[in-house]
Amino acid sequence: MSVTDRNAFQHIAESVSDLSPEEFKGAFRSHPAGVAVVTAQGENGPAAMTVSSLFSVSAVPPLLVFSASALSSSTASIRSAETLVVHMLTSDDLELARLCATSGADRFDGSIPWSRLDTGEPYFEGVKTTLRGQIVNQLDAGASTLIIVKALDVRNQGVSVARPLVYHNRTWHALDGASTIAG
Repeated sequence: MSVTDRNAFQHIAESVSDLSPEEFKGAFRSHPAGVAVVTAQGENGPAAMTVSSLFSVSAVPPLLVFSASALSSSTASIRSAETLVVHMLTSDDLELARLCATSGADRFDGSIPWSRLDTGEPYFEGVKTTLRGQIVNQLDAGASTLIIVKALDVRNQGVSVARPLVYHNRTWHALDGASTIAG
C-alpha cells in the first residue's frame, strides 16, 4: 500500500460518522461468519484469540486476512509474532472457540490439549484444519488491526463430518445439511 493510500485510509478512519457503534454492530449481527482461532508465540508466551473476521484474499500467493481488536488481551502478542497458526473451527471445537473468546482466560492451561509445531508455534491438537502462516503486513483500522498472512503450510486431517462453526447474532451455530439451499 502506498503512502498516499495509507493517508487516505487514515483520513477515512478518523472521519466522523453519524452512525453509532451500536447501529453498526447491530447491522453485522445479521451477517453470519465462520469462526477460527489464531495462535502465535508472543514475547510473553503463547497467545490465542477467537476471530470471526477471517477471509481468504488470494490463492496465488496464498493470502488470508483477519481483524484483531485492540481490546483483546492477545492482540499485542499476535501482532508481534512473525508466524501464527489459524485453526478453522467446527461445531466439535465450540469449547475452544469459547475459551479463546473469553477475556482474561488462560487459553493454554491444558484444559484443551495443545502442543507446538516443529517451527515453534503453539496449536490446539484436536482441530482438523489448520494453516501456518507468516504475517506479511498489518494495517491499523479504527480500534482494530487487519493482519495479512501468507499461508506457508496447511494441515487438513480429512473431510470432517463435524458441522462448520458459525457466529450469528451473538450466538454460536453449526451448519448442517438442512441449511443447504437447492438450486
